Amino acid sequence: QLQLVESGGGLVQPGGSLRLSCAASGFTLDYYAIGWFRQAPGKEREGVSCISSSGSSTYLADSVKGRFTISRDNAENTVYLQMNSLKPEDTAVYYCAAGGEVKTPNDEVWYDYWGQGTQVTVSS
Repeated sequence: QLQLVESGGGLVQPGGSLRLSCAASGFTLDYYAIGWFRQAPGKEREGVSCISSSGSSTYLADSVKGRFTISRDNAENTVYLQMNSLKPEDTAVYYCAAGGEVKTPNDEVWYDYWGQGTQVTVSS
């Protein structure tokens, strides 16, 4: 069974940090670009970040540049999203997704497999 599982979400104060993990089971992530998306209450899901299969190319949405970092460890079959200087507007359910050929990193249509999401809440 092909599955992506996100972890690492939680409640954090503004200015704090979290590291999200996206682990795969049933398949190897080596040949997939991995994207992170988020959906806040009442809003559409938006692309946050993406990393190519080799890790040589990354994408970050303007809203998170300078605060978030994406990385991957293919040996661990896991992709990470390090989130620093978190703001209340970062509150959302965060999803990871795997795509075999991603031409537009923030467009959901390029992604084949999705996780169930992990809640991130930034609040004092």
